[in-house]
This record gives sequence, structure tokens and C-alpha cells, in this order.
Amino acid sequence: MILVIMGLLRFGRFIQFIPYPVTTGFTAGIAVTIAVLQFGDMLGLGSLTGERIWERFADLTQRFGQLQWPDLAVGLLGLAVLVFLPRWSKRVPAPLVAVVVAALAGFFLTGAGFEVATIDTRFGGIPAVPPTPLLPWKVAGGFDFSNLSELAPSAVAIAMLGAIESLLCAVVADGMTGSRHEPDSELLGLGIGNLLVPFVGGFAATGAIARTATGVRAGGRTPVTAVVHSIFLLVVVLVLAPLLGYIPMAAMSALLLVVAWNMADIHHFARMLRTAPRSDITVLLVCFVLTVTFDMVVAVVVGVVLAAFLFMRRMVEISGAQLIGGPHGHAAQGLPPGVVFYDIGGPLFFGAAEKALGALTTVSGAVHTVIIDLEDVPAVDATGLVALESTIKHLNGLGIKVVLTGVQPQPHRAFARAGLIDVIGKLEITDNVGDTIERVIAGVKADPPTDHVAQ
Repeated sequence: MILVIMGLLRFGRFIQFIPYPVTTGFTAGIAVTIAVLQFGDMLGLGSLTGERIWERFADLTQRFGQLQWPDLAVGLLGLAVLVFLPRWSKRVPAPLVAVVVAALAGFFLTGAGFEVATIDTRFGGIPAVPPTPLLPWKVAGGFDFSNLSELAPSAVAIAMLGAIESLLCAVVADGMTGSRHEPDSELLGLGIGNLLVPFVGGFAATGAIARTATGVRAGGRTPVTAVVHSIFLLVVVLVLAPLLGYIPMAAMSALLLVVAWNMADIHHFARMLRTAPRSDITVLLVCFVLTVTFDMVVAVVVGVVLAAFLFMRRMVEISGAQLIGGPHGHAAQGLPPGVVFYDIGGPLFFGAAEKALGALTTVSGAVHTVIIDLEDVPAVDATGLVALESTIKHLNGLGIKVVLTGVQPQPHRAFARAGLIDVIGKLEITDNVGDTIERVIAGVKADPPTDHVAQ
């Protein structure tokens, strides 16, 4: 229900604020994580223990002497089919052929007296049971509204994780296909699916990058791909469940190794390292390392925050104030003595306000009017507004009139809410820069300020 509400409120559009280096970094990190997890089954060692990648490598190192060559041979055979068959013909689905060939090889090796780990030996087979309709609250012993307060925090966490993972999965698919997804529709579909699936014994589900990448690589381009995948999987489980038990675990590992390789897109990753700005490279590597060492959620959160800080730094670098006139005027602008003209560029937000307005606090001497050109300021936030108010108060205290000109719509609304209005002799707010300069010049000529006021 939370996911449906998020879709209806159009929260999906916020996925566009996740920078490309973040998605590239965590996708490559997930690919490495998937690949590392396959080494245990590929070598016949079973699942690697440990939550972190270094713990899994430590377990792999300790047990490497127990390597089972029949499993490795079956895995390498499946890997060879996956790599070389597409080069010969793309009409034949390499994963299906690889799984069948590896299963036959494992069957013959088992018949010859060797032991090859399969789905049957590892998990006891796959039960041929269709989804069974049920009322999910009966499984928990009944429905009680008092449980909602206990379930709500976990539900919110799962919904947020599901939304982030599914939308990032869609972003990855867009990058692979050149398409463009509808994020709000994705959230609605995901929410409706998660509303229905508990009534057939299912649990919370999200979009999965590994499955999506496999479907895209196999030629899938539309939602029909997921429908066909679901129907095919259901039929296989109901009809071929006994045969699926013969699939070697090493063959599944080989398939996932190829999926991980395709997901990582090594050439594109390397190209970004060569050509991207340093700040983007930093975000890319941080997201990659955090995904591998911790998890995707940590990587995305840290990556987005880091990218936001770097973006703000760039805005600060391009923001600032340029002095056009001075105490004795500026001939190029036709400014009379005592009129200063400042041109501020870039948004006045909390990162750039101090830099942009800092120079105005040094105004002194025979200045009686300061014109601040805000034509290139598209937005102002609370920090920028406070800094501007402080600057105006400081200049007014020196007997200097401030003219804000070229004010755009968003800053104009912010000024109105803050109570910044025209005050005779202290503050004037205008829209047109040229007209304002002419009017100030004409006013100074008609009524020259006294030395007392100027000082």
C-alpha cells in the first residue's frame, strides 16, 4: 500500500536525482558481489560463508584445498558454452543450452562414480506445488489492528528499499536498452503486485537487477518479457521440477558469472575512469567500493549525498559577485560618483550565499547607492535570503541605499514572503536592470546626496 501511495504521489520522479556515476558504480559493485558468490559452487566448495567480501575470500582461501574438480569441469563446460555459442549463433539461447549440456555432463560424471553437487543434492529438489490461495493473516494467527504499529516501521523500510532497488533496476535497464521507463508506473505496478502476492503465499518482492539484465541480454524490451518469464517459470516448476533437480550448481554459477560480467560492463566503467571529471570519478569509485564491501543501499545513500556536496561545490565555484562600479563611478556604465553596481551570478543558496554577498560588506567611503543585479540569480533559499537581509541591513546602517534589480520570479516570491519591500531611501526592488540604472542616474543628477549622507 505504501508503494501504491508513492506511485500516486509521483515520488518515482525523484529517481532522476540519482547521478549516473552512482548507478554505474553500484551496478558494477553488484556484479562483483554476484561473481564472488559463485566461486564456492564453481569450485565445488558449496556456499561461501561471511557477510562481507573479505570474509568470503578468507573462507575461499581456507577451503581452496578442498576443490572438487568434477564440479569445476562442469562449470567450465557451461561457461564455455555461454561464451562461445553466441559468437556462432544468437538465435539459440545460450543459457538454456549451457544448462542442458552441463546437466548431461554432471549426470554422466555421477554415473561414472564422481560426485557433482546439484540442486537436488543441495536443496532436496524443487517442489512441484502451484501457488496456493490463502488469507495471509491466518498464517500469522489472525488479523489484529494493534499489530499495525509494530509492523509499520518494517513495512516502511521494506517499501523504501523495494522502491529504490526497483527504480534503480529500471535505470540500469534504460542504460542497456536506450529506453526510458515511467518511474511512477513502476511504483504502482510494484505496489499492486505486492498487494496481491501474499494471497497466494508470496512475500515482498522487488525488481532484480540480475534477472532484468539477463532478460535484456536475451532480447527482452517490453513488460511482456516479465510476463513470459513468470509463465515459463511456473510451467517449468509444475512440469519439470524433478528434472530441474539434476542441474549442477556449478552450471548455475557459470550462468551468473556471465550475467555479472555483462552487468559490470568493464569497458564502459574503464572509459568513465578515463574521461569523466574527477568529482564524478570519486562518486563512481566510492559507490563501487561501498556496494562491494557493504550493500547497495549504503552505496546509493552515500553516493547521492557525496554527489550533492560536489554539485554544491561546483555551484559555489560559478557563483559570486562582480564589482562593476566604484565610489567614483565607472565610465563604461555611465555611473555617477558614489554609485556601486554589483552583478551576482548563480543561485543564492546556503553554499554560495556567503561568497556572493561577502564582497558587499566591504563597501564604505563615499558610496551612497548600491545596485545589486540579480538577473542571473534563478533561485534563493532561506540561507541566501538571510545573508541578503543582513547585507541590506549593514549597508542601510552606513546610510547606503540598496537597489535590487532584475529580480526573477522565485526570488521575488521569496522576498515578498520575507517582507522585503520598497522602503524610501533604504531599499528598492525592480525588475528591469537597464531602466533601474537610468532612473538611479537621473535621480542622483537631480538630487545629489550630501557629503554627510554619503559618508
